Amino acid sequence: MLEIGRAQTLTIDYIDQRGAWLRTGEEPILLPSRQVPENARPGTPVEVFVYLHAGAPLATLRQPLAQVGEFALLRVNTADQSGTFLEWGMEKELLVPFSEQPKRMKQGQYYMVRVCLDDQGRCFASGRIDRWLERDNIELEEGQPVSMLIWQFTDLGAKVIVEHRYSALLYRSEVQPEMKPGDRLKGFVKSLRTDGKVDVTLHRAGKAGTDRAVGILLEALGKSGFLPLHDNSPPELIRKQLGMSKKAFKKAVGGLYKTGRIELLDNGIRLKE
Repeated sequence: MLEIGRAQTLTIDYIDQRGAWLRTGEEPILLPSRQVPENARPGTPVEVFVYLHAGAPLATLRQPLAQVGEFALLRVNTADQSGTFLEWGMEKELLVPFSEQPKRMKQGQYYMVRVCLDDQGRCFASGRIDRWLERDNIELEEGQPVSMLIWQFTDLGAKVIVEHRYSALLYRSEVQPEMKPGDRLKGFVKSLRTDGKVDVTLHRAGKAGTDRAVGILLEALGKSGFLPLHDNSPPELIRKQLGMSKKAFKKAVGGLYKTGRIELLDNGIRLKE
């Protein structure tokens, strides 16, 4: 089934002077001649993005910064009394109707938006993020790997959008100074709270997470045999040097010490030969 506003793989049905016509199960759609890959022939599959042009579906090899149903931080190219338009990687800019702006967007600024379809099948963007986030029947499990998009920062940490569907919180203890809105991260579901909210983490919990921390620690120790980190080291310093939380660091150190692989010193840890 043809999906407007989404990338998909379609097969070339035939080629004429206008371009390649792609099979859709209904009427074929055009990939303009200037974009037809060299050596393309009937039966060749191509990855295309499909959108409406002059009221009809059209295919392009260009891929947008976000597809329908996805969130992204996009820059305003044009903002005036006639409308607001975003740069989203396509030849045509993406409209944000004034009704979809919590406050009037300004030219040159970046905003978190969701790409949507109107009732005529045309792509547009909405800045009303909360409207599109699901809160009921959350289809997540604790420990599940997820993709995350940083939305905004609060006193508690970073609000992130998980799998382009849910709002979640990455706690301040895991937020790194270089993180900024629009960054895409990989993480894990930490907990599903009774109030319907979701907490996430950058590190896998349990044995798998500890094994990963041990591996990172051994790799760092293997370079010089010594690390100037210990129980009283600030969490920020541990995260900067090893990219892990202080809790994960202490678990890894404890495991390596019990197996006799490291020596604990007042000023750090040393790898035993």
